[in-house]
Amino acid sequence: MDRTELADFLRRCRARLTPADVGLPQGARRRTPGLRREEVAQLAGMSTDHYTRLEQARGSRPSRQMLAAVARGLRLSGDERDHLFHLAGEEPPRARGGTGHVRPGLLLLLDRLTDTPAQVVSDRGDVLAQNAMSLALSGDAAGRPGDGRNLVWRYFTDPAAREFLPPEDRDHAARATVADLRATLARRPDDARTAGLVRRLRARSAEFAALWEAHDVAVRRRDVKRFVHPVVGLLELDCEVLLNPEHDQRLVIYTARPGSESYERLELLRVVGLQRLAGPG
Repeated sequence: MDRTELADFLRRCRARLTPADVGLPQGARRRTPGLRREEVAQLAGMSTDHYTRLEQARGSRPSRQMLAAVARGLRLSGDERDHLFHLAGEEPPRARGGTGHVRPGLLLLLDRLTDTPAQVVSDRGDVLAQNAMSLALSGDAAGRPGDGRNLVWRYFTDPAAREFLPPEDRDHAARATVADLRATLARRPDDARTAGLVRRLRARSAEFAALWEAHDVAVRRRDVKRFVHPVVGLLELDCEVLLNPEHDQRLVIYTARPGSESYERLELLRVVGLQRLAGPG
């Protein structure tokens, strides 16, 4: 691990970004160009102290998960992400079976969606990045470790994950989720990570196993989803799924019809979300 070069690379990447580049408010007048360390830490889902130690060439060797989070926070290209891993003494992730690295252009689009929830999700259900509205709607999924950030795993193994949906919508959500995952495995039958996820889910959830045996296949592109939010109440949102050419990552956008009650509640959620981001935590 080359701590000096790693620290220099991180500082230079941070200095070239502005708050507008990553969807953050400009705030008070800045003494130096670029993002603040605490802003990068917020984008990467890590503590400011931990990120600061990386920039100061001290502290422990960062984990692969942390490196991937920093790469997303700093909006690194694929080549830059690989360089970051090399500096940390790690082998960069390979694209086989889909990559967890979100392209800077897609992250830029995500950041510009300031008034509607949006997130980048892999085709096997891993939440890779979220904007502020997505965090306000469903909490921090991208920052969870391991299977915790996988929407399919959480839906079938964590009862709390279903509380965001009305009871009458849960069967449809379960069937659509399993059908989409089966389509992913059909496209990449040699993908060990997706096959392993299916194997663990079949062993853990009888419901998932039964739906998997039904052999329904459908890539999710558009849907209407209802969420029960603990603060603003019931939201009925149009869900648009934009696929990239390789289909291994999707930009998922939730919108409400203008003039509807859900539209007003989504605006209230935006205010709540901004207040949460501006708070001391």
